[in-house]
Amino acid sequence: MTAAPSPRCDRIAELTTDQLRARLPEALQIYVTAMGYPPTTAQQRAPMWSAHMLRAGWRCIGAFSEQDELIGIGYGYLGAPGQWWHEQVRRGLLSSGAEIGDWLDDYFELTELHVHPAGQGAGVGEEILRHLLTGAPGSKVLLSTPEGPTRAWRLYRRVGFTDVLRNYRFTGDPRPFAVLGRPLPLEPR
Repeated sequence: MTAAPSPRCDRIAELTTDQLRARLPEALQIYVTAMGYPPTTAQQRAPMWSAHMLRAGWRCIGAFSEQDELIGIGYGYLGAPGQWWHEQVRRGLLSSGAEIGDWLDDYFELTELHVHPAGQGAGVGEEILRHLLTGAPGSKVLLSTPEGPTRAWRLYRRVGFTDVLRNYRFTGDPRPFAVLGRPLPLEPR
């Protein structure tokens, strides 16, 4: 039996909230598959992704195959006090003794960036990232990613992300995560 060919990215496009809502099951399937989560995670995350769409500065980018299948997704918004991720990172920085500095002021939170595993390694993640951050609000961007040598790590380092917080355990997830950040805008390639 031969493996199915990897989907090729035919186009990158910004999605409105209505467009993402219409494709939410497809987007969540990519998320669950890329992260190796159980399928039931998609149902748990759907309300959260829908709530995120209402936040200030929300932007979403999708990558599509020639058949108009979603093969990658990325979104984010302006981070702010009171938001779960903001408070988790603040707590982590304080408990580690790290300098909070101005990291948690005026930042775009890169909340999700996922490419279906069959499409990884072809530059789709970087295309989504660059499109998402071009014109993103905020003077900097922050994200969290599981610790370990992955394609995501190589991508983030390649585009200039540096350590803000390492080996942090978010409430509800036993894995260690890194919080990475960098100033905006990104430099052109």
